[in-house]
Amino acid sequence: MLFTAGFGTRMGVLTKDRPKPLIAVAGRTLLDHALDQADAAGIRHIVANLHYLPDHIRRHLTYRPDIVFSDEAETILETGGGLRQALPLLGPGPVLTLNTDAVWTGRNPICELRKAWNPGRMDGLLLLVPREGATGHTGPGDFDLDPDGRIRRGQSHVYTGAGIVRTEGLAEVGEEVFSLNRLWNDMAGAGRLYGTVHQGGWCDVGRPQSIPLAERMLREAGHD
Repeated sequence: MLFTAGFGTRMGVLTKDRPKPLIAVAGRTLLDHALDQADAAGIRHIVANLHYLPDHIRRHLTYRPDIVFSDEAETILETGGGLRQALPLLGPGPVLTLNTDAVWTGRNPICELRKAWNPGRMDGLLLLVPREGATGHTGPGDFDLDPDGRIRRGQSHVYTGAGIVRTEGLAEVGEEVFSLNRLWNDMAGAGRLYGTVHQGGWCDVGRPQSIPLAERMLREAGHD
């Protein structure tokens, strides 16, 4: 599932007339950068949620009739609520989720997650980068990574916006609008939330100042 519904308020005037996933980095939209990763990993079933300026996303993706939309027209549901609403479109089983406000170099993040996923041990698996390697990220870290791969709230690693989650726990949340953090916290408490570290570069493109950082990272990695 691609998360494309947000307002992108940190982008300021850049999102006044377009949703954040349609901001360009190195000549391609953030949404297309995310789709490049999904396509390279062989993902064939993609659902994208919509809320802010949804028609812009629909028009941009007219070249992708394979993508299904989950429309949050009335209320933006955040990541957890948005994923729960999209479940009938996604089908059964664990779901791979991907934010559309970052760019990547190095190994394909989706392939990394698939390789590390172990359903016998895991209810959730998040792709992380060390805090010192999180280009464009201005906040603290999100998780600490234990030697066995389990993660807990901490500062040493940053969540990159890519993960795999079992969705059964979504039914237990009473609120309509909620973050996936609710699900992750429950998984961590049960010892079933894991992390794996991305082998490559990652840039958080949540602010205008991050765009040149992302473009430089891509250029240095040979992604002109």
